[in-house]
Order: sequence, then C-alpha cells, then structure tokens
Amino acid sequence: MRSVVIHAHFYQPPREHPYFDEIEAEVSAAPYHDWNSRIDRECYRAVVAARVSGAHGRIARIVNTLEHLSFNVGPTLCTWMERHSPDAYRAMLAADHESCRRLGGHGNAIAHPYHHVILPLASRRDKVTEVRWGIADFKRRYGRDPEGFWLPETAVDDETLDVLAQEGIRFTILAPYQVQRRPPNGLPGRYTTHEGRTIALCTYHGDLSHGIAFGGLVRDADHWAYEILAQPGDLPAGEALPGAPVTPGGSPAPILVSMATDGETYGHHHKFAEMALARVFDVTAHHGVRVENYASFLARHPASIDVELVAPTAWSCAHGVERWRSNCGCRSDGMRYPSQAWRTPLRNGLNALAEALHDIFERDGTPLLGDVWKARDAYGHAVSQDADARRAFSAAQLDSTATPDQKRRVAELLEMERDAMRMFTSCAWFFDDIGGLEPQQVLRYAERAIALSGEAPRLTMLLREQLRLAESNDRHTGTGEDVYLRLASGPDAAARTAAAAAALTALGIDPNGHLSAHAVVAEITGDRVSVTARDTGTVRRFRVSVVERRANNVICDVTSMDGDDARIWRISLADFPERPRRAIRHALRRALLPQNLTAEEIERLALGDASLRGVIVVALQRAVGQLATDESPEALDVANALLDLFEQLESNVPFDVQTTFWSVWEGASSARRAHLQAFRERLGFEPAFEG
Repeated sequence: MRSVVIHAHFYQPPREHPYFDEIEAEVSAAPYHDWNSRIDRECYRAVVAARVSGAHGRIARIVNTLEHLSFNVGPTLCTWMERHSPDAYRAMLAADHESCRRLGGHGNAIAHPYHHVILPLASRRDKVTEVRWGIADFKRRYGRDPEGFWLPETAVDDETLDVLAQEGIRFTILAPYQVQRRPPNGLPGRYTTHEGRTIALCTYHGDLSHGIAFGGLVRDADHWAYEILAQPGDLPAGEALPGAPVTPGGSPAPILVSMATDGETYGHHHKFAEMALARVFDVTAHHGVRVENYASFLARHPASIDVELVAPTAWSCAHGVERWRSNCGCRSDGMRYPSQAWRTPLRNGLNALAEALHDIFERDGTPLLGDVWKARDAYGHAVSQDADARRAFSAAQLDSTATPDQKRRVAELLEMERDAMRMFTSCAWFFDDIGGLEPQQVLRYAERAIALSGEAPRLTMLLREQLRLAESNDRHTGTGEDVYLRLASGPDAAARTAAAAAALTALGIDPNGHLSAHAVVAEITGDRVSVTARDTGTVRRFRVSVVERRANNVICDVTSMDGDDARIWRISLADFPERPRRAIRHALRRALLPQNLTAEEIERLALGDASLRGVIVVALQRAVGQLATDESPEALDVANALLDLFEQLESNVPFDVQTTFWSVWEGASSARRAHLQAFRERLGFEPAFEG
C-alpha cells in the first residue's frame, strides 16, 4: 500500500531581549508588532484552522491540518506561542493527541533540539544537552516520549545520530543526498553509528519537496496530489524488498512518498497554501493512500536496509556545514553582500567565549552542584518555563543550608550556560552580513552570559579580539566588534528599567504592571529603585530622579548605587524598555487630548459626531500654526506628541498640516529653523541646509 507523509518544520529565530525576555517592536514586520506575530497570523493560526472550499467556492468546513501533517515546532517558538498565541498552541497539542488516537499511539509531532544550533559543530556534551532539553520540553508539552527528532537545517554527522539513538530517538528526517545506498520505494534506512547504536533515517522526496517550497505545487492542490499518486516504486510489481522474507501471494512492497519543508511555507511564504495542504490530504486519502507519519509507518515497516551517511551535511548548504562557519559562497542575496568571511571570526569568538564560560561553570558550580553537567542537562525541565520556575529549579539543586548568595550564584551559572548555548543559534550565520538582526541577537546573548560570568572585562576582551576580524560588507556597519560595542553602549538594561519604574511612579502608574511580563521586579522607596532579575534573584540598586517631564517625553537621571562604581546616566523615554515606554506614552497622550482639544471638540467626539482622526487633525494643525508665535520647547513637544498620536491612526501626513507648517517655516529665522528641522522632516519635507 502507498503511504504519504508530509512533514513541516515550524521555527522562528528567538527574538526576545535576553534581559527583558520579550520581543521589542520590529518595524520591518509592520503592520504587526514583530515577525512572530505576523507569521503567527499568516501561518500558525492558519494551519490549525484551514478552510476547505465546497463545490460553489464557499467554506465547506474548517480543519486542523496538523492532525494529518507530520510536524515539529522549535521549543523557543513553542514558548512564544504558549504566551502569545494560546489558541493556536492548544490546537497544535490537540492535533498531536488526535493523531495518536488515529495512528495507534504514534503522534504527528516530533522533537527538536532546544535551540536551533548546527549540531555537527557542537561538542558532544553540548549535543547531549540540546537533545535532552529538547526531549524534556517535548514531554512537558505533549505528555509523551518523542519517537522522532528534527535536526536544525537537517545538519548531521555520526556523533549527532549516536546522541539521538543514545537518548532513545528512533528516527530523524534527512535530505535524499545525505544518505548513500538509500532503500527503494522511499523507505527509511537503518544507520549504525560508530558506537554501535542504530537509528532510522527517513529521506524525503527531493523534487516534490522543492516543488512545494519553490515550484508552485501549493498553487494547485489537485496537481500536487496527482504528483504524489504518480510517484512510481523502485521495485518491479510483486518483487520483495532486499532481505525481506517472501510472503505468500507475493505481497507488494510498501511505498512511502514523503516530503519535508519549512512549516512557514503554509500561509506565510505562500498565501492560502494551508488550504492546498488540506485539499491534498482529502484527495490522496480518497484514492486509497494512507496519510500518516513516519513513526506509524516504521511501526509496520521497521527500517531493515543498512545505509551510509554523507556527513557532515545539511539541507541548506552545498558545502557540508560550512555556511555556519566559513565563506563557502552560500548566501541569501547573491548580489548585495558578496563576502561572508565574517562567519569564521564570529564562530571562533563565540567558541572561545563558550569554552571560558564552561570553565567558570565548572569552577564555580562544582562546589555547589557536584556534577555540573548533570545539573545543566536537568535544567531542561525548567528552561522553557517562566523566570520564577527557573529560579525555583536552581534553588532546588541546593540543600536547605544554602545561603542566598549561593542560591543566586547557582541561578546565575545555569542562566549563563543557557546563554552560552543559545548564542550558537544558527540564524546568525545563515544570512549574509554580521550587521543583520540575527548576529546582533546572538551577540546580545553573549553579552548577557559575560555579565553573569563575574569576569566581564576579561571575557569581553576575549570576544572582541575575534569580532574585530569580522568585517561587514557595509563600511557603515564596520566590524563585529563595532556591532558588539554599539549593542553594549549606553545605560544597561537594569538602569533603563529603573528609569522606567521611576517615570511610571511619577505618573501614578504601578510600575510592576508594566515593566516586564516575565523578567524583572522593581521596588521604589523615595528616589531609590531596586531592580531584581526574577530568574537569578540578582538585585541592582539605583538612585533615580525625574528631571524633565514634557508632552511627549520623560527624562531621568539614574545613578548606580552598587559598589564603588557610581555611574550616572541620563535616560530619556526613547531608551526605556518597550513595555513601560508604551504605557508612559499612553499616559502622556491621555493627558494630551483634554489639554489640546476645545470643549466643543471633546463634546462632538463623545457624541460620535466627529471621528478621533478628525479631531486630532484639527488639533495638530492648530498646534503647528502656534509654532509661528510660540517658540517654547513645550509648544514643539505638543506638536510632536499630536503627530505621534496621529501616526497611530494613519501614516500619511495631512495636506493642510503640511501647508500650515510651510507658512511657519517661511517666516522663521535661521535659528528657529534649526529647532524646527527634525519636525519638518517628520512632516515629509526634505532636509533643509541653511547656507
């Protein structure tokens, strides 16, 4: 009988700020807050609620395609979905439970390393931790042991497969060119590692998978289904598989047609592709094809034909795994960024840093934890939970006589190791330049690991020595060292949090409702602010004063009270963490409207006789006109604040506002124009250069 398995690898790079544990706004994802939110709307919610069209083009029913789709979801993405897309997350878990029921206990979901790292480039110890963390996360979510395991970028070598087999994994999925002497009929092969362990290797159909991702199959579901049904077996009719016992009547050998692509193909890369997927499942099942997953297929047809591994290899690099450590030529944009020589020093710098961090972990952790690597592996049971759960786990590793400082140090060490692992997220090397968002993200992880190490000056220099060799293709970006220094410059995250807490309090807002959903807590007594990291219990102390409060800004002076280093920062609203910054702006704007609308405008708005956009445009035009006679900073603040408010409703600056400003500009002196220049550019005018 013919079986079909379609696998989807769902994953997004972790985008959370490592201190605040939240994603900050990403302009490129507009109109959504960030790329996770955008892709969730386009893909993750779509695949669990795919529309199936009826005979007349109207919706006949809605189906959860994950009930028939083999899938894995990266654990860091699962954590985001659990918090921010709970309906899609629950539908994902329900689909696995339904597939277990339908397929004799074999669920569609398979596991994934906790972080999206290239396992062949990791040490065996790090491979083991990533796999164990991934399995622990899977078991917490799905309530069962995983049978299969997805390898990021399908990057594989013998040791990686040996670790999977050692941890009880039965199969993984590879590209067809990663295996030699593949069995006929698309069947899984049996691989024996150098340590003598065995694991099944399921290779997907290369042409069909490429057709789904890039060839347009998702635009014609019936043609896609036809291509699946038309795939011939490799054996003549009636011939048994090599080594298989001859059965009475010459039962035909099974045929497995399997495909694998990124899960974001369905709805994000290709709009409405989830509808095509649902249709394909219907059509193939109607023609007598068994729609299942690899685990259920292997339960009936265990891998029995030995295969050889081509290693190290991956599905997205033609040069083994060089894309993640050298200038191999693989890149996303063939024209813009010609060199990826920066990949090597980035890899070397993080490798050197990781080795130093691991040494500190062993040195400081052994007296407290005993077997530190066993403790790190066990941290996988808590790592995907919130900061309080991680801290509770850390404390539980010590006996009742442990001091608060010892508990804090253990928590710091385990979090340091977490950052040491996630700073190897593969996306940092996949794209084309070290100035991109993905390399910046892993450097943020590196910065936090260094801060937790207790040896920041030494480790910072160790990393910078390599990063200065990583040259960007963009001269304005500079080197990896320049990127790192820009990220590390300015007030640190705790100081920014302290400023935000003081500003919120000054506005009469409870700061702990707005600082961070998961990461920090602040205590305020007078001008003293203590900021506590919930995951480690580390406390930072500051003296904060609100030195300026304007219509669209709050400015604080922040002085560190820790030790002898009384650093002082002046921090404005733009540098506050996003969550409190948003709350403060809302408060300022709530105060802004009553002060700048007439009583008549407020009444018309309350009665519904005028739109919010309409009254704001009138108020904005009035504020801009006042700039001709009122040269105070406060008047310009009001105009900027009203423009901020308008931009939340519409992106095009009103015609009459621009015209009014031009009259103001024409009558302004050179000195006055210097103050109006930034506002002029916000209104859509080109920069003015005074001679």
